[in-house]
Amino acid sequence: MTVIKFNIIIILCLVYAGVLFPVEHSQPIRGVTFEYSAPPGANYDKAEFRLWYANNTGPLHGTIILLTGSNGDGRPMVEDSVWQTFAVQHTLALVGCYFTDKPHEQGFIEEYADVSQGSGQALLDALTSFAKQSGHVELATAPLLLWGMSAGGEFNYEFVAWQPERVIAFVVNKGGIYYSALLSKAARNVPGMLFIGGKDIEFRNDTIKGLFAINRRAGALWALAQEPEAGHEISRSLEMSLIFFAEVLPLRLSANAGSSEALPLRAIDQKSGYLGDLKTGMITEIGDNEIPNHPTTWLPTERIAKAWQALVTDQPFPK
Repeated sequence: MTVIKFNIIIILCLVYAGVLFPVEHSQPIRGVTFEYSAPPGANYDKAEFRLWYANNTGPLHGTIILLTGSNGDGRPMVEDSVWQTFAVQHTLALVGCYFTDKPHEQGFIEEYADVSQGSGQALLDALTSFAKQSGHVELATAPLLLWGMSAGGEFNYEFVAWQPERVIAFVVNKGGIYYSALLSKAARNVPGMLFIGGKDIEFRNDTIKGLFAINRRAGALWALAQEPEAGHEISRSLEMSLIFFAEVLPLRLSANAGSSEALPLRAIDQKSGYLGDLKTGMITEIGDNEIPNHPTTWLPTERIAKAWQALVTDQPFPK
């Protein structure tokens, strides 16, 4: 065997071993899963759910609700190591949702996103069932983080409109169909991150911008976050959402999080946050300053503000 061939073999072995080009492999987290299915309802055909939480977890502080796009199955999302790791770090459960519409003429309109018509109650029934199945009775009343893509974000928005007292924070993510415009003051006080894609179709972007504008004008604690190079895709919204959720959790959860009783979420003072200029991407601490009368995005903490600035200017997230 020549020296060159021998060296090539050694290099290939090192590559496959991950020595020269290391690859991070997420280790699966051992956990517990339960399933629940609701019968067809007034505004949906299927409503099926999967719960996951890590083994040997004590009282759970809340639940992350995971939804995918139009009529898609979000239940496998609870097996995603990214979400599992986040759940373990913050003592949370994961619930993946699978909703489908009954057949109707305009398939691009997701009727199940109109949560007050039955699909929202199906989710609450699933949480009650999971509380009984798992023995984690706190799941029946635990507060929720809502994450979803496209139609999943539509569902999130309408759930906040319907049950704002149950929601820690939520994400709207490039969806195009909504049933509510100006939300209640309680819903406007739920921190939200509304994503649009610079390369998504205009009607989706214009719809989300309109929802943001009317509610932000009324003091909504929401951020509008445009990903300049994103189309109708998750892109960087997942990483931004994880930063957003991690920062908001300690601001909203009570000291007795994990109790079997429903506890009110803590309110956040708008003045304690930051403003983002939608035109320039500049951020400023609010403090005693007046809230301007032109559209600005609201950001709860300095870390979120800097991450938002990086997102909208298409820069790497700060470490």
